[in-house]
Amino acid sequence: MKNKKTRFILRLSLLLIMISAITYTLYQHFFTERNRIQVGDQAPDFILEDMEGNKVQLSDLKGKGVFLNFWGTWCEPCEKEMPFMERQYNQYKNLGLEILAVNVGESDVAIESFVKKHGLTFTVLKDKDRAVTEAYDITPIPTSFLIDNNGKVLKIITGSMTERDIANDMELIKP
Repeated sequence: MKNKKTRFILRLSLLLIMISAITYTLYQHFFTERNRIQVGDQAPDFILEDMEGNKVQLSDLKGKGVFLNFWGTWCEPCEKEMPFMERQYNQYKNLGLEILAVNVGESDVAIESFVKKHGLTFTVLKDKDRAVTEAYDITPIPTSFLIDNNGKVLKIITGSMTERDIANDMELIKP
């Protein structure tokens, strides 16, 4: 008799925990407001580490145009556009432009291998815990934000870009 009562209480407790979790998930999904970044907004500031372990803060780049790109080594469109970004970076880096390529949650080994393979010289940042990716509400990758010299978002691009697209975008954010 006592064994049946204990099992009943345990099952009831588990059921209540599951119902609570489902209720919370539904509430978060349908009733909390997400502040998605939009054109005209100030770009949210962040600090991330680059591949050498240096801290890079977005607000330290005030006065420069910033091409902020979120990417992954496994993403084919990302891999396709990286050489385009590198060539345009070499054209525009002396004109007050910076590329920040934020890798979304991958290992140092994977990122280093990718950077070396493509000969990337622009700043590659590591978002290990995906906090910046979540703050910018990134889906899908690649996603890029064009940020002017005052920190204002001028354009948001989801999906891959051609080299001509990137060149036009660099012109847009050139100080």
